[in-house]
Amino acid sequence: MAVREMLSVGVDIGTSTTQIIFSRLSVENAAGYFSVPRIAISDKRVVYRSGIYTTPLFSLERIDSDGVQKIVEKEYMSFGCQSRDVETGAVIITGESARKENAAAVLEKLSGFAGDFVVSTAGPDLESILAGKGSGAWRQSMEKDCVVVNLDIGGGTTNLVAFDGGETVSTGCLDIGGRLIRVSEDLKVESVSPAARAVAEDVGVPLCVGERTSAEALSRITDRMADLIARAVGILPEDGLLRRVRTPGSSWFSPPRRIRYLCFSGGVADCMSSEREDAVQYGDIGVLLGRSIKNNGALGRIAWLDAAETIRATVVGAGTYTTSVSGSTVSISQQLLPIKNLPVLRLTSQEEQQCFDGESGALAQRLSWFQRQCGSEQLALAMTGLANPDYRQLKLAAGAIARAWEESMPSQSPILILLERDMAKALGFAFQGQTHRPVLALDDIVVKEGDYIDLGQPVVENLAVPVVVKTLIFG
Repeated sequence: MAVREMLSVGVDIGTSTTQIIFSRLSVENAAGYFSVPRIAISDKRVVYRSGIYTTPLFSLERIDSDGVQKIVEKEYMSFGCQSRDVETGAVIITGESARKENAAAVLEKLSGFAGDFVVSTAGPDLESILAGKGSGAWRQSMEKDCVVVNLDIGGGTTNLVAFDGGETVSTGCLDIGGRLIRVSEDLKVESVSPAARAVAEDVGVPLCVGERTSAEALSRITDRMADLIARAVGILPEDGLLRRVRTPGSSWFSPPRRIRYLCFSGGVADCMSSEREDAVQYGDIGVLLGRSIKNNGALGRIAWLDAAETIRATVVGAGTYTTSVSGSTVSISQQLLPIKNLPVLRLTSQEEQQCFDGESGALAQRLSWFQRQCGSEQLALAMTGLANPDYRQLKLAAGAIARAWEESMPSQSPILILLERDMAKALGFAFQGQTHRPVLALDDIVVKEGDYIDLGQPVVENLAVPVVVKTLIFG
């Protein structure tokens, strides 16, 4: 079976820098000729890396959307492609930039470069995972069969993710980064973020905008930031300040067992790997924070791995690791795809059992409630599914879901079902004669409530569907 290639883009608009990469993803049937098809992404290759640009800002509160657009236009032209050539990937705003007042509007302005199937946003937890995959920590955890924690330290945040044998087991994010205090060449304070001010107050360092400080005073702040990172990882006990610098909307990082390795990525990781004489080379505390982390005794208790990518880890993760493919036993009626930004309603085990018992009342209520909450006329129903369902169970479940959809969802809304277990094709057939709505059932997809998904056009002779699972930061 021929290999199908997809062009993927990664655009990361970070606190300090903006970057773009293009990758080629190869999709093919990994099973033998006489086996049930098993579609997989067989190869991922970064084929173009942009320069590293300073993220253009109008002010501390607003991103220069025209400036960002010009960067993206320039790099698309340099690579030699147009938006219609791009099939998947991610355009994400990360770190402090995600909290700028016009962040959503900036993404909307860039949507024209995204093609028909690109992620538009990433929350702090998803950002942590992307950075950990882009840095190589995820692969190292698989190859070494151990827990590897990646710390992606950028301008505004520190994203943490723990991988155990390739499985994501914990994520988190702290408002600790190299751009949270900005200074002039003569060490006059230009800006201080709320999180950085809390750290400064904790160590007794006064910071006043317009007044001079010293490298020694700033080092006391960055030393405490490094101490907080050690506490977040679990090397030192938690304290009250750690909770004050937790990024809103992120999970609380809690690794499940002994950490074997730490891996550092992000712009601050570059400051850790080389000595810089100028302590405020970039007009911020990035160099000092890198020194503080490098010299922190607690963090040194755990072995460190070299990152495959440092400052580019998140954009590489966005461009090469956002896309997966569904199982090969899918059921698709009519021309439903592609679909973008589809909210996910996850059923509990009890609600799922009611469906397989043929009961539709509780599901109809959940559908009505969820539709009101998300304001969308379409949604995806997520279920674990049964390991070995019989025909009767499939018919009862299809009937219950069809009745609930008729009662609660708009007439033009298709029935969209995501299953973890391998039963999508069988369940799709069970809907025949029970509904006039188009039905899409996909298996081998793990999602949670609050996720959104993008679904692309079927690939490899319509045997599988490209899927991106994401957590939105807006909405």
